[in-house]
Amino acid sequence: MAANTVAAAPAKNGELLRDKAWARWTALGLLAFAMFCSYVFMDILSPIKNLLQETRGWDSTAFGTMQGSETFLNVFVFFLIFAGIILDKMGVRFTAVLSGAVMLVGACINWYALTDSFIGSSLETWFTNHLNYIPGFDELGVSPFYEGMPASAKLSAIGFMIFGCGVEMAGITVSRGIVKWFKGREMALAMGSEMALARLGVATCMIFSPVFANLGGEVSVSRSVAFAVVLLMIALIMFIVYFFMDKKLDEQSGEAEEKDEPFKVSDIGKILSSWAFWLVALLCVLYYSAIFPFQKYAVNMLQCNLTFTDVPAESFWATDAVTVIQYVIMIVIAITAFVSNFQKKPAAKYGFLALSIVALVVYCYMGYMRQSAAAIFAVFPLLAVGITPILGNYVDYKGKAASMLVLGSLLLIVCHLTFAFILPQLKGNPVGGVILAYVTILVLGASFSLVPASLWPSVPKLVDSKIIGSAYALIFWIQNIGLWLFPMLIGKILDKTNPQIVEGLANGTLTPDQAAVSYNYTAPLVMLACLGVAALILGLVLKALDRKKHLGLELPNIASAEVEESEVEAQEG
Repeated sequence: MAANTVAAAPAKNGELLRDKAWARWTALGLLAFAMFCSYVFMDILSPIKNLLQETRGWDSTAFGTMQGSETFLNVFVFFLIFAGIILDKMGVRFTAVLSGAVMLVGACINWYALTDSFIGSSLETWFTNHLNYIPGFDELGVSPFYEGMPASAKLSAIGFMIFGCGVEMAGITVSRGIVKWFKGREMALAMGSEMALARLGVATCMIFSPVFANLGGEVSVSRSVAFAVVLLMIALIMFIVYFFMDKKLDEQSGEAEEKDEPFKVSDIGKILSSWAFWLVALLCVLYYSAIFPFQKYAVNMLQCNLTFTDVPAESFWATDAVTVIQYVIMIVIAITAFVSNFQKKPAAKYGFLALSIVALVVYCYMGYMRQSAAAIFAVFPLLAVGITPILGNYVDYKGKAASMLVLGSLLLIVCHLTFAFILPQLKGNPVGGVILAYVTILVLGASFSLVPASLWPSVPKLVDSKIIGSAYALIFWIQNIGLWLFPMLIGKILDKTNPQIVEGLANGTLTPDQAAVSYNYTAPLVMLACLGVAALILGLVLKALDRKKHLGLELPNIASAEVEESEVEAQEG
């Protein structure tokens, strides 16, 4: 079938826009900043779980059900599969703008559900009386609602479902866009850098969400969500700017956004018939299920396992100014750590690195003085930002992607077991507990950086380039099953393993604010560590399969004559 064509306007000397370093890194910056904004919204409620219990009556089950709803439509209505088809059929730029618009619509619904205007409205009454039973889904035990779920949590869940469709569509689109601009170049570095910047969104929401919620001394959780909604408006603008930049590239190359061959159902069969694809997909769901659901509960876990004291209202550490200063220091850490990897002169390299370490120590001290669990967990992506270029460059030029997945799984197991068994032993030790928490969170963030630097760049080695959008969509769909299931499981396990809290709330012996910081998190953390063990086993199997089938997962992304010769020799051997 003939493709729709665009008028070609070849660049001078045959050089395309993506051949220019500044252009492809600018395209990456637009995509990465849009994902940064989406990550802020994704976890905007995580650091204020206790406030949701106090002001909206959300217990752990309600909170977990609402958070798990993000992926409900992607999993059970197969929206992610459709998103992959849209991406393959319509191209990167159309899908990018569409995903930005869908995210914004869902976020606005989520915001309204938490405003004071919703309380006492006819809409609240309707949600209280409806969606308590969903035929089919209730029988299967996968309903995104349940009888007794607060009305605000139900509407918030609907908004989060719509946002989830947009953010996962954006995820596969950004991955496809990076492949388009960086294939044969610094692809692992680009994917790792994109995720490093995006994860700064996690730190941003951890720092600012409690600030906006408590602004002016009056608690309002909707203010935090409004802050994230504004950022999603900026994300949509970033996607629109990328639209025109990507269009310029296609005009130069003569490529068409629509593919030469229309999508066929048989394409999915080709993908699913690959054992290597299944191992990568299962590794992804296990690894991400042990991280993203944990992020939603991490602040509350720290509140329950660390000893915090109230900071006097007149103290400098209780002011909003210290929040801004700490955020600026965090940006300094990220920039200096990232830039240090690209310095050729030792003096400059180690100078930036030293500045980053000093700034990190200052940041950690400020987090301790603020007595804020959210500020402590905000260090999660900072070490990852510093080591991402190292990992990306290594995979690009040396390979060993499968080995890095194994290492990431080992670190994941150690961190979750530390949170489960060692951190609770230090409750009552305000300094020792905080230091252990900082170190463990930094290492967990570093382990997470191994995934985008090694797993995502491996996918183009396993499937044909014409169906790579569908391949990413299938991986994200499988991943979304875990992201739907485990937030709910954690919430249900918390309530089941802490019956004294449930009973205390029911009989009035515990106030909601007391209950919110009294949970024992051992069981959920052990469950997450078990996911790491399963990921470790699959990682070892993937390494063995790669060695047997010569899939190229351990080979560099940037091919050289020597690499190609070694591949031929391996296949002949």
